[in-house]
Amino acid sequence: MGLSPKELAQIKETLAGGKRPRVMFTESAGQIAGQIGHVVQLDDPKTQEDWILVKFGADILPFPPADLSIPARGAAAAKKAEPAKTAPPALPQPEFKVVREQIPPARHEKREQPPAARQEKTVSEADSAAPAPRRPAAPKGPKVKALPSFTVTLSYTEGEWMVGAVQGSKTLAKPYVIKPAEALKMVALLDVPGVHEAVEHIMTAERAQAQAHAEKLRAELAELEAKLAELGG
Repeated sequence: MGLSPKELAQIKETLAGGKRPRVMFTESAGQIAGQIGHVVQLDDPKTQEDWILVKFGADILPFPPADLSIPARGAAAAKKAEPAKTAPPALPQPEFKVVREQIPPARHEKREQPPAARQEKTVSEADSAAPAPRRPAAPKGPKVKALPSFTVTLSYTEGEWMVGAVQGSKTLAKPYVIKPAEALKMVALLDVPGVHEAVEHIMTAERAQAQAHAEKLRAELAELEAKLAELGG
């Protein structure tokens, strides 16, 4: 018949009092029909179909109300009530795994067992699972030695353009004088407007100074030629 609402309420009160009420498995429970178990916990029937946790032997398994009934007072398990039968007295532990397989795996794995069940259960499915193999560590690549810094310097001092090169702490080329045209070529390789403007400003000033000097020399040359003409040269 299964458990009635009144019997379920009685089981709930017994659990609240700290006791584990006895229940008998019905024919719908399968091979363990007629056996006696103890209720250890009631889950929410709205979230799952098998919501009554029953301790049977060393296992705690979930059942629906239809698989359980309240045994009569003094009633023993089916194996003791019928001594004349030649049926085996008790199913060995491996046979209980068949009953466990009737429960949907996903729902059975997600169920959180009560603390008492975890203490009484000797070997769990999680404990018997083989540990996952460790992944080999990724090999470390060879260390790349950092190259020393390399610096090329273009400078302008007292009307002269100079260039030098240094790599790390080693001087590759000491500053030496170059032509203004070579300095312009080096600056043209750089796409930096501020540098272009600074060099152009220096070149303009040098050009103006050279032009003024040339005009002065032309004037002096004209005076010397006029003096030579007066002397009859």
